[in-house]
Amino acid sequence: MQDPDKQAGDAHEETAPNFDQIQRFLFDATNVRGEIVTLDKAYAEVLDRHAYPQAISRQLGEMLAAVALLTETIKLDGTMTLEVRGTGIVRQLMAESNPGGELRAIARLSDEDVLPTDEATLQALVGQGQIVITLDPRDGKRYQGIVAIDQDSLAGCLESYFSQSEQLPTRLWLMADAQRAGGVMLQQLPDDDANKDPDAWERVVHLADTLKAEELLALDQQDVLHRLYHEETVRIFEPKALRFGCTCSRERLGAALHSIAADELRQIVAEHGELATQCHFCHTRYSFNAAEVEAIIEDPAAGSPIVH
Repeated sequence: MQDPDKQAGDAHEETAPNFDQIQRFLFDATNVRGEIVTLDKAYAEVLDRHAYPQAISRQLGEMLAAVALLTETIKLDGTMTLEVRGTGIVRQLMAESNPGGELRAIARLSDEDVLPTDEATLQALVGQGQIVITLDPRDGKRYQGIVAIDQDSLAGCLESYFSQSEQLPTRLWLMADAQRAGGVMLQQLPDDDANKDPDAWERVVHLADTLKAEELLALDQQDVLHRLYHEETVRIFEPKALRFGCTCSRERLGAALHSIAADELRQIVAEHGELATQCHFCHTRYSFNAAEVEAIIEDPAAGSPIVH
């Protein structure tokens, strides 16, 4: 942790902006805490693997920022998946995080040859649909929450979810421009004797509403906090590095292939000389020869035996 008494208003040397990281902060003598995230290379690696229209690239950036903020806020020791399912131009948007600070994301479009406008909102892209939040801890039970898409923005939908689920009052600001992505999350903790400023929540939310995309996406995180809260006492904690990372592997794909009928797998190998598949997230190509396919079919560790 950095000096826990460091404030956002303190003078600091001019350095290159720090992107691809998330940083916790809180307001002294209040019951308000926050997280700020910015993504550069991690976001670019997602987009470099796919040729998405501008509006979809922006939504994926917001998804990546959101899943990073949610994961860090609840201190999840496991994988979190944020998935948007819809019936519009975009059928699926998905972003995922894991305990190592790795992020990945993907979008799936409908079969219709229709491209969205650059400024299309979340609702315009997905039409009717829902957001599914999945928490998959290393130890413990898997949890899923369903969020209605009843707002134009991802941030608005997630705020509604927090409000309806009677969790902590939560506000989100998510921004992306197909080059960088970022977000800020504020939460009001239960009141206690340590809170000396009952008006803090309304005040810091109002100040966050003034945040512009060109500030969040271009400035160092501490500079952003200083611009917003230079008259507040803000305690800043050590940032956590984030990066693109994919969890695909031959073992996981082999286990997935085990669920396909044996005759179908053998037919593919007979026609093509191998069974080849590609990870949708990172485009890594995996191939299995005839002997490897037979091993997958017969492997009892991969799941229930395949029907012959």
